[in-house]
Amino acid sequence: MEQVRSARKFGISVILLTVLFRLFELGLPQGMLLGLPWPSISNSIQKETEHAVRSFSYPFESSPPMGYSPEPVLPGFSDAQAVAVRNSSREEPDYDALIAAPLEWKLEGTTPTVLILHTHTSESYERNGADYAQTSAYRTLDEGYNMLSIGDRLAQCLEAEGIRVIHDRQFHDYPDYSSAYTHARKGLERLLEENPGILLVLDLHRDAAEDGQKQLTTHITVNGTDTAQLMLVLGLGNTGLPNERWKDNLSLALKLQATLEAQSPGICRPMSLRAQRFNQDLAPYSLLVEVGAAGDSHEEALTAAEELAKALAALKNGSRRA
Repeated sequence: MEQVRSARKFGISVILLTVLFRLFELGLPQGMLLGLPWPSISNSIQKETEHAVRSFSYPFESSPPMGYSPEPVLPGFSDAQAVAVRNSSREEPDYDALIAAPLEWKLEGTTPTVLILHTHTSESYERNGADYAQTSAYRTLDEGYNMLSIGDRLAQCLEAEGIRVIHDRQFHDYPDYSSAYTHARKGLERLLEENPGILLVLDLHRDAAEDGQKQLTTHITVNGTDTAQLMLVLGLGNTGLPNERWKDNLSLALKLQATLEAQSPGICRPMSLRAQRFNQDLAPYSLLVEVGAAGDSHEEALTAAEELAKALAALKNGSRRA
């Protein structure tokens, strides 16, 4: 008879502990649980239960510790249909396979891993009363208003995330605009040779389109903040200048755009796949990024650069498989 009572007591203990652990998983505070009118079975059961409560490893924290910074939540990278793409190249990419392919890199470190340059360095934005000299409409050598200022903001934000950056400050489009990509390629090859740890090259531009005499804007409000939109441009190398890295670049671009849209819905214009190469064949990963358009304000372009930095920081340790 005593064995039967012991067995029953043990069985009830197991049931109570199971229920108790489940309530912890659901987030019910420990104090509230211990104050509940549990059936009084025996002192030994209560002691066993209290011991289990103290030694149980909680799956949550009631409040984050000082200096706590949550890890960025990445998209699953399994649905390429969520990324808008305009393809004017002759390639037919397998978008689903490319977005799902793991990104295996680490941008953090003591040596530079990101190189920022501007093939069209002198491009600028709507002046909005700003007093600076222009070489021509929407172009200036003033580093406070041309693409160098956008690269400076992006570099500052990336450095704050532990990502070392080299920012090429050469004017590749002045005075000879037509030779900009040739000039930029020479400088890029030199910088990559001097810095073999570079994993990502970002060529920052601004777009331009007119409606009559007025420059169009990409202006959008994201999370309550005015910003220019971003457009990722990929050169797939169909014009006689091959690019054997285009699949790697596109795999990254799909993940980056998915990340951008997850954190800042509406920040991206459709990705553009083109037949040209855009010097995207030299580094492990290369992207051309249109940061807004000539009709946008300089401040809106700076905000867009900050959004780009956030998404790159979220990907700085690579991506998980879909």
